[in-house]
Amino acid sequence: MRQTAPILPFPSALAPIRINRKPLWIALLLVLAGAAYLLETVGWRQSALWITGALLGITLYHASFGFTQAFRVFVSDRRAAGLRAQMIMLSVGVLLFFPILAGGSLFGQPVNGLVSPAGVSVLLGAFLFGIGMQLGGGCASGTLFAVGGGNTRMIVTLLFFIIGSVLGTAHFPWWSALPALPPTSLVKSWGVPAALAANLAVFAAIAGISTVLEKRRHGHLVSTSTGTGTPASLLRGPWPLVWGGIALVVLNLATLALAGRPWGITSAFALWGAKTLDGLGMDVASWTYWTRQQASLAAPLRQDVTTVMDIGLMLGALAAACAAGKFAPVWKVPARQLAGAVVGGLLLGYGARLAYGCNIGAYFSGILSGSLHAWLWLPAAFVGNVIGVRLRPAFGLAVEKTPAPSSC
Repeated sequence: MRQTAPILPFPSALAPIRINRKPLWIALLLVLAGAAYLLETVGWRQSALWITGALLGITLYHASFGFTQAFRVFVSDRRAAGLRAQMIMLSVGVLLFFPILAGGSLFGQPVNGLVSPAGVSVLLGAFLFGIGMQLGGGCASGTLFAVGGGNTRMIVTLLFFIIGSVLGTAHFPWWSALPALPPTSLVKSWGVPAALAANLAVFAAIAGISTVLEKRRHGHLVSTSTGTGTPASLLRGPWPLVWGGIALVVLNLATLALAGRPWGITSAFALWGAKTLDGLGMDVASWTYWTRQQASLAAPLRQDVTTVMDIGLMLGALAAACAAGKFAPVWKVPARQLAGAVVGGLLLGYGARLAYGCNIGAYFSGILSGSLHAWLWLPAAFVGNVIGVRLRPAFGLAVEKTPAPSSC
């Protein structure tokens, strides 16, 4: 009788830790101060979105839910725990989101998905983004939570992510004129039952194929329950991957209820870059991309939902890193790795604009929105990740064979 191959868990022992108390208190005070400021100057929804961003940062850090590393270890060694966790996350997400989006409201708030054109620019942008994920060391969410967690190399990635984003807005009219289908929602085109069935079938197929490939290579699986799952780990980590994925879905749902649309990240980077250029005297407002977003360009950043959530996310990740005793910035970064951060950041920012979003706005929230463009984004970004993994050694970057307990 054939025996089932065992599923190997990660070590679960919690080693004694020393909490980084001073930066932890600073992070918590900034979160509270920001929430109070936004409540007073903008409103309760913006304040709640700030808190939601902070909770997303805590989740991403403690669960080490890095999309980049999940792709990398699968490409390099067919380890697929991260991919399976993503498929579980997406399955729970569509079950919650599709009926709500079909209804058009949530708790009395009108809601809409992130649905964008599906065409050549998405394929090219996602491909570039995928390469950038591996060279820059993280995706959009990974970059933010790593910066908040004290990864100094990722500060360089973020800076050039912003530069690449604003460059993408400068060239956006040309790319957006390439052949594309109009924005297509599978929920509206097919109806909820058919859209759910199709999406769940694809998720199952991806999980199944990745499982077969991992077993073929290793004879056993790495569990998607990475982490301890004990009460103590709730505050100091690590969390099981499945915990992290489900928490991301719940917090994305909270974003939908508060903002009227799902979670996004990179539009804020383009806005930060454009406002900086505008402040330096450049006529950014005349660019075609920004003529359609004059209100956002003119308004203070505290009114931008994505900016508020991004900053909250970094502060939440900082608090999580301090609670785990892992906040220890290292300022000396090898030149080749810095070069990777520069090139990767530019590709991330530019690619995100061409593809109408990143791993969050185009992939995670795009699939939960039922957008056809998300299903173009995923394979194109995966191919880009394959190329990026091959290029990492040239920039002095490791290609690990198994998931590390904390990485993006």
